[in-house]
Amino acid sequence: MSVSAVFVLDLKGKVLICRNYKGDVDMAEIDHFMPLLMQHEEEGLICPVVSHGNVHFMWIKHSNLFLVSTTNKNSNASLVYSFLYKLVEVFTEYFKELEEESIQDNFVVVYELLDELMDFGFPQTTDSKILQEYITQEGAKLEVAKSKVPTTVTNAVSWRSEGIKYKKNEVFIDVIESINVLVNANGSVMSSDIVGSIKLKTMLSGMPELRLGLNDRVLFALTGRDKGKTVVMEDVKFHQCVRLSRFESDRTISFIPPDGESELMSYRINTHVKPLIWIESVIEKFSHSRVEIMVKAKGQFKKQSVANNVEVRVPVPSDADSPKFKTSTGNAKYVPEKNQVVWTIKSFPGGKEFLMRAHFGLPSVENEELEGKPPITVKFEIPYFTVSGIQVRYMKIIEKSGYQALPWVRYITQSGDYQLRTNT
Repeated sequence: MSVSAVFVLDLKGKVLICRNYKGDVDMAEIDHFMPLLMQHEEEGLICPVVSHGNVHFMWIKHSNLFLVSTTNKNSNASLVYSFLYKLVEVFTEYFKELEEESIQDNFVVVYELLDELMDFGFPQTTDSKILQEYITQEGAKLEVAKSKVPTTVTNAVSWRSEGIKYKKNEVFIDVIESINVLVNANGSVMSSDIVGSIKLKTMLSGMPELRLGLNDRVLFALTGRDKGKTVVMEDVKFHQCVRLSRFESDRTISFIPPDGESELMSYRINTHVKPLIWIESVIEKFSHSRVEIMVKAKGQFKKQSVANNVEVRVPVPSDADSPKFKTSTGNAKYVPEKNQVVWTIKSFPGGKEFLMRAHFGLPSVENEELEGKPPITVKFEIPYFTVSGIQVRYMKIIEKSGYQALPWVRYITQSGDYQLRTNT
């Protein structure tokens, strides 16, 4: 990977803080970054990598800051970006909000973090929970007992401290699936997939070994079992605690978990998904007069399930005014800054149909600019339900002291990029 230096800049390109890791790139090179970026913006050729001579700037923008790394080598760009996003994550854990003011108020802590996160251009300890054990935001109190680095940093298990104790040992498992759907104006599903993640909240004493069993089709094929529903997971990504060699050999997900909250794994299931909330819309535009909108929403999931906090966002012309609404359930409101009608339904049972009508006035002088046709978007969350049918078959917890622990599992399906195109 080999990053030469990392800079944090404000929106004008002024350096707020920086750390030189290798000394092989002149620190003054950063002065060329902002003019080059502005030039690219003007040309409409904005790019995540900007080069000046043999120096390459890889950058991300967060809030009112630019985080920039410099290198003169052919570095692994994806690793550099992973590190920059991890930097944002760690700073946010420490300062709640990462912006110019939080950097200026915490210069000392930021320098300490930059020292620990990377060494000679290579990432080191990037787990914020472990960093918080020895880089604190309290005043510099000289305590001899606390001056030594936790053994966690040099351990094989760098994501978990030793000596953790809980009165009640529990682990909470959340299986969260987001549905991405694109439906064309004729009602045909053009693309769909499921993006899932398994999140843990671990409250276990000691150094427990956990084994998670899923209804993974590859595992069932390996063991000769072919009972019940199975899923084929693609693009599987694991937390660093998972033993990859074990997973590759026999598909066992075996790990020593981090304490507290963490994302154990993420996956994608490339399958045809029937839209869970189906939208039919009729948008009639009468020039110089009015717009009539009729939207019907139908829950295409099991009757015993309920979708919560459903939001249907319907686009309206930018020059529309005088909104009037009629809904069979929930409430509708006009959001003029986004040119949308937002129809909110707190509780949407499966198999039910609801209707919303809207009436808008149009000005007598027509807007000359041609407007695009934004899609209708839907947001929702269905608890105790997964579209893919993924299941946690077991969670084994093994610890040398032999305590009993309780695993709790919760399933949630929610909307991801969920769009339905309209005719008008």
